[in-house]
Parts: sequence; structure tokens; C-alpha cells
Amino acid sequence: MEELKYHYKYPHPAVTADCVIFGFDGTKLNVLLVERGIEPFKGKWALPGGFIWMDESALEGAKRELEEETGLKDAYIRQFHTFSEPKRDPRERVITIAYYALVRISEVKGGDDAAKAQWFPLDQVPALAFDHDKILREAMTELRKQIHFEPIGFELLPEKFTMKQLQHLYEAILDVRFDRRNFYNKMLKLGLLTELEEKIKLVNKKEAYLYKFNRENYDELKQKGFRLEF
Repeated sequence: MEELKYHYKYPHPAVTADCVIFGFDGTKLNVLLVERGIEPFKGKWALPGGFIWMDESALEGAKRELEEETGLKDAYIRQFHTFSEPKRDPRERVITIAYYALVRISEVKGGDDAAKAQWFPLDQVPALAFDHDKILREAMTELRKQIHFEPIGFELLPEKFTMKQLQHLYEAILDVRFDRRNFYNKMLKLGLLTELEEKIKLVNKKEAYLYKFNRENYDELKQKGFRLEF
């Protein structure tokens, strides 16, 4: 290979993009993990990710990994941290740029390695390869911060949902329990929801109204300064 004019000869690190992919099963927050088929950490579970190609950005690399594992091209994805500890990868000096993605589990198709990918509830995640336990914890911390300033939780719900589903989602993300009446009143007062003229039947033969996220109202609130407090 012809040597580049400005090619530096001192050692420099490789760069990867790792993606924490969250999904909501209606009760619990889940994370998508892949089983490693090669060393190091062969047979261990890890976050989806890989080395960034020479002709792509970190975001493009993360989106590529996301599409390979879920089949989704337009999912919500956000960069949240860079992990650069010198010995985080036993193979070589590797820096990873970490993203988290929010997907609807029902829309996930799975990629070519779907047999080696699996959803895990957060309270059942096994010990992960590399420093991925730390990356997952950092992703959860960032998600819990961001949900107060941006209605990202709606990315995890169906387009139409019940108020109970929304409450369960916020409880799963924030790891708290809300009073049903207070939660309902706060959400309705914010104006982020549009109540539909549709109902679904519940297992106890009762009915529940369906709602949709109101993007226009949120955009107006964001201009004034939005913060969701409980």
C-alpha cells in the first residue's frame, strides 16, 4: 500500500461504535444483546457494535450496527459517551463511541445473526464482555436524564397506547412507582397526548381509551422550555 503523505507513524487507537438498543415489552425495559462467537470473550453476551469503517462516521457505523441487528433504519439513536480506558479491549488500544437507540420490539425483524441476538430485561442482564456493563449503566443514567427534557419514551411505545402502558414505561425507565391518578392528571395537563375516540378491551372486561403523542404541542412546549417533573 502506498504510504500517505501525512500518514503518522506513531501508534494510534482503533475506533468502534457500540449501541445500547432499548425496547419495551409492555412491562419491563429490555436491552438487545448479542452472543460473541469469537475470542476474546467467546460465548459471552455483549452490546451490538463493531469497528468503524474507513469511509463512515461514528454515527453511520452505529446506524449500520442497529440496522444489522434490528432491521430498522430510522430508529431514534443518540450518542451519549466515549469510552477510552487504555485496557478496555485486550486485543489492542480501542476507543468506543457509544450510542443508545430506542426501538419498538414489535417492529424488530432481526438480522442475519438473529439466532445469536436476544432481548434481556434489565434485571436479568448477564455479566457482559469488555466494559459493556459500564456502558449499559451509563446509557441508563443518560436515558433517565433525557426523559425529563424530551419525550423519547414514546419511541418505545406503539403509535396508539393506553395511559397504563405509558405509566408502566415511565416506571420501568425511572425505576419508581407512580400514583395512578397523579400520573394520569400530570400527563393530560402537559398537553403531550391526544385522546382518541378508540378504546381497547382489557382482560377484566373493562375498556381503556387510546392516546397518541402530540408532536405539535411538544414542539411549542420545547420553545418555552420543557422539563417533565414527577
